[in-house]
Amino acid sequence: MGARRVGRQVTEGSWIEPGLQRVGILGGTFDPIHYGHLAVAEEVAEALGLEKILFVPAARPPHKLDEDVTPAEDRATMVALAIAGNPAFGLCRIELERKGPSYTADTLEQLADEAARQGVARELHFILSADTLAEFRTWRTPERVLAAAHLVVVPRPGAPAPSLEWALAQIPEAAAAGPALRIRCVDTVRLATSSTEIRARAAAGCSIRYLVPPDVEAYVRDHRLYRSEDASRTT
Repeated sequence: MGARRVGRQVTEGSWIEPGLQRVGILGGTFDPIHYGHLAVAEEVAEALGLEKILFVPAARPPHKLDEDVTPAEDRATMVALAIAGNPAFGLCRIELERKGPSYTADTLEQLADEAARQGVARELHFILSADTLAEFRTWRTPERVLAAAHLVVVPRPGAPAPSLEWALAQIPEAAAAGPALRIRCVDTVRLATSSTEIRARAAAGCSIRYLVPPDVEAYVRDHRLYRSEDASRTT
């Protein structure tokens, strides 16, 4: 279903404000965004001294091409509603306005190219979970991701904090680029919340209060999102 755009946009033609030098990138389907995403972003920004965290909703997640995903504008609007109170958070529509599957390498290279055009020595810090890092080498051109950004690895709920040694074992290629610079492990809070669980609760008519910000809860309710009889969509 359609959705109005919410939130302040970056200067027209730019994805990142020209003056920013240390920027975190948190990509995902965000179907829906929840407090776990927000807590991780806040802790990474604080731990690494990042000036901005950009939330990048995927238009067509490559690993979900055969799944029914909530329309991109609805997901982007929920992100904008969730981050509206934090000036250090921003919504980046770069993947929503690019055709085809949303490949991380393409996104990071576009953002790196923009920094070059702006004449800014900008560091991009791409945030991903430990279980995602374990699959990193199966991604499309992972070497391009390593070249364009530093990797910030965070733990999954119920799992121990990842170590740098473990991270390098998953992608030994990163060692050649300087492990101290290219990979950081940040021990963030582990909120046992998942978008899958939230969709299932909403589909069953159960409360999702305290799992998502109030404005996201209202949006899900008012737009009757996830009210589907398709079990593969809600469970």
